[in-house]
Amino acid sequence: MSGRYILGVDNGSQSTKVVIHDFGGRAVAAGRQMLRPANRPRPGVVEHPDDDLWDSVAGASRQALAAFRGDPGEIVGVGLCTIRCCKAFLREDGSLVQPVMSWMDARAYQPYLPEDPAVAYATTSSGYLTHRLTGEFRDTAANSIALQWPIDVDAWQWSRDDALVRRFNLQRDMLFELRMPGEVAGRVTAAAAAATGIPAGLPVVVTANDKAVEALGAGSLDEHEALVSLGTYIAGMMHGRQNRADADHFWTNFACVPHRYLYESHGIRRGMWTLSWLMDVLGPEFAASAAAQNRTREAILEAEAATVPAGSEGLLTVLDWLAPGDHPYRKGVMLGFDARHTRGHLYRSMLEAIALTMAERVEAMRSELGTRLDEVVVSGGGAESPLLMQIFADAFGVPSARASGSGGASLGAAMCVAVALGVYPDFDTAVARMEQPRQRFLPRPEHVDLYRQVSETVFRHVRDATDPILQRSYPIFQ
Repeated sequence: MSGRYILGVDNGSQSTKVVIHDFGGRAVAAGRQMLRPANRPRPGVVEHPDDDLWDSVAGASRQALAAFRGDPGEIVGVGLCTIRCCKAFLREDGSLVQPVMSWMDARAYQPYLPEDPAVAYATTSSGYLTHRLTGEFRDTAANSIALQWPIDVDAWQWSRDDALVRRFNLQRDMLFELRMPGEVAGRVTAAAAAATGIPAGLPVVVTANDKAVEALGAGSLDEHEALVSLGTYIAGMMHGRQNRADADHFWTNFACVPHRYLYESHGIRRGMWTLSWLMDVLGPEFAASAAAQNRTREAILEAEAATVPAGSEGLLTVLDWLAPGDHPYRKGVMLGFDARHTRGHLYRSMLEAIALTMAERVEAMRSELGTRLDEVVVSGGGAESPLLMQIFADAFGVPSARASGSGGASLGAAMCVAVALGVYPDFDTAVARMEQPRQRFLPRPEHVDLYRQVSETVFRHVRDATDPILQRSYPIFQ
């Protein structure tokens, strides 16, 4: 093949990252554009303002191309990964009827259809952005969640049951044509090229839902590994080969490899966001102090938290900063303050809450699957924290690992392009050739014992004590 580079798009909940990779998976240029704050006009409604998803893709792409020192003519294709669980409603020409609904929008999980006669199509964020790039009404099958769409999870196609389609308040001609991960959906149009800087005519390859693409980019295909994806929503995942529709402690999602599945544990809503919340609560003086030291706020808190003993000297955090729909009364809880506790304790306690929560939920999934866990792979920006990586190893009791170079959803998207265009013959080969080396953190036995004791005797029982109080306060403060 003539060419050396692949462009991977990672459209996330907080920002869009566009990375240009070589065929060995190494990042050679990147761009990033933050998303605007979501609109929340009334309870239950959370929308991306105006055309923000597309604007962020266009902006990040222009940045990546501006930073690229190679020949744009040697870029062979574009891999597109977007936020899952969003919904977009389009006119006949593909323009938005209303802003894209966030995954946090309650209507996204209901048979909602705008009361607008102009609605011609209903699709996911990936379907919408695929259309913006190519002009085609095509989408990946692997970003259609069965809770939201009339998808046949075994067939990876729309259900043939017309009654099911109607239950979602849809008509068949409103649904996009589905493609498998690693297939070409179309080519970059002249209009999209003008907006993004991406060369016109490049093939655009569909991927999957963002968590599955991230798992692929992390090289996590072994069925005895768990991937913990650190993001606004934190999820724990393990690969498998069957649609397990009857599980109690996980649900079956599409993997980024056709006809494979990703089992996903219960997660943490607003997971890594809570750390940003804490830094904001510490105020402008803290931010100014960090800037004066030419350090980030995260670096300062990480250094302080690293001096705090494991267990945060009894300070426990429960990360319900965004309550689940079936327990709307739940709130975030920090329990066990005394005079020893500093902001470093607050930060470490939150890191420990993330690791302990995910260790408990992944263990429930692993046990139900009847498999073993040899390693936990951690991806996302939070994996850059050596302290959090060590806490994960200690909380899980197995080695934790992170990619030491580029990785995540942009690399997973690039792997899909490599398969689609024949750079590599299959996904296993693409992962083997493009996965970046991992850095491993080994569990420390004394901390493994401590966290096991904390989890079994205290942590997993906190909600039993706090739920009755929060249920009584909910009518007052909701």
